[in-house]
Amino acid sequence: MTATQNATFRPSRAEILDATLRDGSYAVDFQLDEKFVGELLHRLDGTPIRKVEVGHGLGYEAERSGIRECNITLRRWCELAQAELTATSWGMFAQPGFSRLSTLSALCDEGMSFVRIGIEPERVPDHLDYIERATERCDEVYLNLMKTGGTPAGELPALLRDVPPAVAGVYVVDSYGSMLAGDVHRYVTVVKESFPVVGFHGHDNLGMANANSMAAFEAGALIVDGCLDGIGRGAGNAQTESLAGILCALGEDRFDYRALAELADFCRTSLDPLPEDRKMQVLGGVIGIHSEFFPLIEKLCDELSVDPPSLMEAAVALAPRVAGRNEIRAAAERLALRSAAVQGL
Repeated sequence: MTATQNATFRPSRAEILDATLRDGSYAVDFQLDEKFVGELLHRLDGTPIRKVEVGHGLGYEAERSGIRECNITLRRWCELAQAELTATSWGMFAQPGFSRLSTLSALCDEGMSFVRIGIEPERVPDHLDYIERATERCDEVYLNLMKTGGTPAGELPALLRDVPPAVAGVYVVDSYGSMLAGDVHRYVTVVKESFPVVGFHGHDNLGMANANSMAAFEAGALIVDGCLDGIGRGAGNAQTESLAGILCALGEDRFDYRALAELADFCRTSLDPLPEDRKMQVLGGVIGIHSEFFPLIEKLCDELSVDPPSLMEAAVALAPRVAGRNEIRAAAERLALRSAAVQGL
């Protein structure tokens, strides 16, 4: 995309939210060194980035769902953010299944400015009360439509019809890292018909996160997420420093890509990410399986002697919308039975 391709796209309206200290926590199993966190927050505060997301990758109080807790407590996150951020607002992620609204109130009392509530589109009508009550406790509440691509774009208006108008914005989320620019444009355009502020959160399974973020801007999104060095869950996210650089190439160095490039290098040399299976990331991006299910898929493939692509494709074929654990297990059993029948001939 060039600056002349779409006269409605103005770099001066673009905003980048940095989620390194939230989505990036997945890459280190939610264990972050406090000294690194403090320095990164301090240095981010010196850049034009004005929104920073921190905390457990899955959302605050994720340990209540049984997942490993972050080594930094919620109180300590508040202390670090308050100490290091003077010009930049900070927020956290939440999910209705385990993130309590009483805790949201406490976090906002400690200086948190925004919260992003993650809900799959089909489940939004079931959590309207949670969203409404969240807007009464926090000034900026964003609705993140997790696994957006699993729902046809044309169905979103009905699913979002009763979302409280007090929400600050709604995010299109490419959880699988499978969207192409045209997909992003279509989803953002549909959501923007109902909500003036649309955001985009892209994963990089197919190497499209940066391009998709720019496509989101072109379609009218006002905010996109990035992580420094792209570090994040699974294949990672759009790169904060690259997004800033692209915007500079389009005419405005609003986010100081040079400083962000230095911070990306700081993250690269300071963190020791867990190893990721690139094969699974690409398969998941193309076929449409979320990275949270990769360990289960690999386990079933080893136990039943089936191959990951076939299992993923069979699970997606069984799912009415989004393939989950039940479909993956059922698909594995079917493939194993089919294989046994063939061998018995």
